[in-house]
Amino acid sequence: MQRLNLVPRPITGERRHLIQIDDIVRLCIAVSMFVFLAVMFLSTLASGDDTVTSGEQLTDANVLLSRGEAIWKQSCADCHGEQGEGVPGAYEKLLIGDESVGQLTKVIVETMPKDEAETCVGEDAVAVATWIHHTFYSEAARLRNRPARIMLTHLTGNQLQQSLADLYGSFGNSSEREDQHGLTARYYDGTSRKDDTLKIERVDPIINFDWGKESPGEGIESKAYFIRWRGGLKVDETGRYEIIVRSTAAFQMDFGRFGRLFIDNHVQSGDKTEFRKSVTLMAGRVYPLQIDLYQRERKTEQPPVNVMLSWVAPHGVEEVIPQRNLIATTPPATFALQTRLPPDDRSYGYDRGLAVDLAWDESTTQAAVEFASIAISELWPDYQKRHKDDTDENRARLRSFVGEIAEVAFRGPLTEEERQLYVDDQIEATEDDASAVKRCLLTILKSPRFLYPELDRDRSVSQRVANRLALTLFDSLPSDKALREAARNNQLETEEYIRQMAQRMVNDDRCTGKMREMLFEWLNLSRLNDITKDRELYPNFDSTLVADLRSSLNALLDDAVIDADGDFRQLFDADWVYTSPRLAEFYGDLWQTEPNETSDSDDGEENPAEAFIGLQPTNELKRVQAKAPYNHGVLSHPYLMSGLAYSDTTSPIHRGVFLIRYLLGRTLQPPNAAFTPLSPDLHPDLTTRERVQLQTSPETCQVCHSKINQLGFTLETFDAVGRFREKEGQKQIDASGSYIDQNGETVTFTGTDDLAQYLQGSDDAHRAFVGRAFQHFVKQPIAAYGPEKLDELIEKFRAGNFNLQNLLVEIAVIAATPPAPTSPTSNTDS
Repeated sequence: MQRLNLVPRPITGERRHLIQIDDIVRLCIAVSMFVFLAVMFLSTLASGDDTVTSGEQLTDANVLLSRGEAIWKQSCADCHGEQGEGVPGAYEKLLIGDESVGQLTKVIVETMPKDEAETCVGEDAVAVATWIHHTFYSEAARLRNRPARIMLTHLTGNQLQQSLADLYGSFGNSSEREDQHGLTARYYDGTSRKDDTLKIERVDPIINFDWGKESPGEGIESKAYFIRWRGGLKVDETGRYEIIVRSTAAFQMDFGRFGRLFIDNHVQSGDKTEFRKSVTLMAGRVYPLQIDLYQRERKTEQPPVNVMLSWVAPHGVEEVIPQRNLIATTPPATFALQTRLPPDDRSYGYDRGLAVDLAWDESTTQAAVEFASIAISELWPDYQKRHKDDTDENRARLRSFVGEIAEVAFRGPLTEEERQLYVDDQIEATEDDASAVKRCLLTILKSPRFLYPELDRDRSVSQRVANRLALTLFDSLPSDKALREAARNNQLETEEYIRQMAQRMVNDDRCTGKMREMLFEWLNLSRLNDITKDRELYPNFDSTLVADLRSSLNALLDDAVIDADGDFRQLFDADWVYTSPRLAEFYGDLWQTEPNETSDSDDGEENPAEAFIGLQPTNELKRVQAKAPYNHGVLSHPYLMSGLAYSDTTSPIHRGVFLIRYLLGRTLQPPNAAFTPLSPDLHPDLTTRERVQLQTSPETCQVCHSKINQLGFTLETFDAVGRFREKEGQKQIDASGSYIDQNGETVTFTGTDDLAQYLQGSDDAHRAFVGRAFQHFVKQPIAAYGPEKLDELIEKFRAGNFNLQNLLVEIAVIAATPPAPTSPTSNTDS
């Protein structure tokens, strides 16, 4: 093949002018012809149908690719590598992305080769762009060069926590989902709990009472009484919680299981009235909670009585535990692992259990020891009581108990060899039951059978389906009776029954918790943990306000997409917001509540304030009708807008990156270098938009910032704390912008209204959301299940009224029936 000489001759001023004119003409002609050929060629390859392409078209396409390859090798490979892998000391970044051929052509014309951009224009630029796109740059090329595989992975940290919680729960009774919020309360006159002394039985919305020296209710004397609050604590987010009880009276608190003492102040002594304890809790779980309060008669003067139950949730501040997180019915006992686990691999943008090192080995061992301890102290005594009439010859009850644990942990029945190794051998090694349980559980919970859920090829089809449904929707293992019985009876062998089971499971609190965490990832909320602002500019913007904003956004996400009738499009056009007295004071009239508007935890029951003597007011969230411009869901929510800003000014760059990378799912190369934004003091006459345009004007910056800035500018009507504004200084805000989609089409916006409308119907936005959901729930690349699966899911998402629960059912069906391995080069390595 003849190599093309692209080294330019010396260029005079006149000749440079002629070349620029000539380049424009050549580029216009080239784009009309060669881009057409490139698109036809690439679409033919994508379709896999050679019969629709004539020999002449293939010849033209091959010529185009050959020309592009020759130019690449001569002018580009020295800096970018033979396959765009990068070259140390030159351009070290991997050359991949999602730009169209036309967009790549534009970048090449304007910037490549470095310092000699005028040498590769017109037809040459189109040819190179086509070859790059087809050979290694595009997603299709990457999948062709390295097909996606279903990776063999161990349990992630969250999956280990959830699996152990359900392993514990498999020995108890399941409970129906309950929506009545608050705690069941029983008030007794005197300290004896007899039927004739029970005076009040009701549901208290929260625990935040101050009775002073008065009676807590009718028929109860103030000198001595007993109160029991009982119910569940519903957790929305996995993390470390600090539970706080403040009480001037004696009390005891059970948590996680009734009878499992959490805080003991049975005898009030001294002046200590505050009690704190930290605990790791998991999203989607409801933890049993009981507080017994004792006001005992004294010979000396009776002290005033007050009691409050509060917490510090992850990323939050101390607050009274809201009514929406309290459940009035009695949930079953549960287990929350407290062992600290190492972080999971997130190199692909979602958690994967890949690392096998000393930290992982030690933490899984410690987790097994911790679970064994709770099994010895709680599960084994309970099991003995339930099976006290069973024969115990040769320690049969203990063998049965450990065998049941092993079957749940191994996600299927035990073979004779497994029963001998994991049960019989360990029990026969010691005469002490506690030691035997510990030995058994250490071997079971450290076994690959438990830690690697994909190692189930020897299971029945129904059992494998049940295993994947539980892992996908709950991050756990099959533990409830309905799913285990369906697997045992081989009822999960058809798509119809798999879909029915998935539809039942998406209504579970565990799936709801996983949905919420997926939305947090989609919005990249983890980076917004610490939002602070300039105290002089925004004196009332503090941590308590930020906590209210986060709770407000969470409530919006629940209503918009997590609820059964949710709709993805409501994320951008929700006509409601959740506000509080603090938020209304800071954000003004548009966030005020109306007299008839209700709290987010309203159960439709009458709870007049006078019925709750001593109940103290709290900063409760209430749902209100959204008023423009705060009627665009997440786009106009102050939590996101303040998080995507600096302490004193807005940041169109942060907002643009958020929009393009997360909401639109596009690829961005890492910046060449970090830079400090231009200070407003240096350019007092410029708006933030103008300063950003000035700072990112160099060509090397514009490769990315021409896309980032144009999206970020559309949110400039919201200031650094998310308040609406029409002017910055003395200048009118310019919130116009644009976006070039993955098909190369340009869309223009005049502001947030246009952007919100576009995101509701954007193919890029739908693709990003559906892809993120699949990755979060399955933790595998969707292409490994078939190149057409993402497009199929997107169509079903649209056909299902953009409902997240419907989408998760379809995701679960795909994950539960992965493609069978057909050869050593199959797309699965498990």
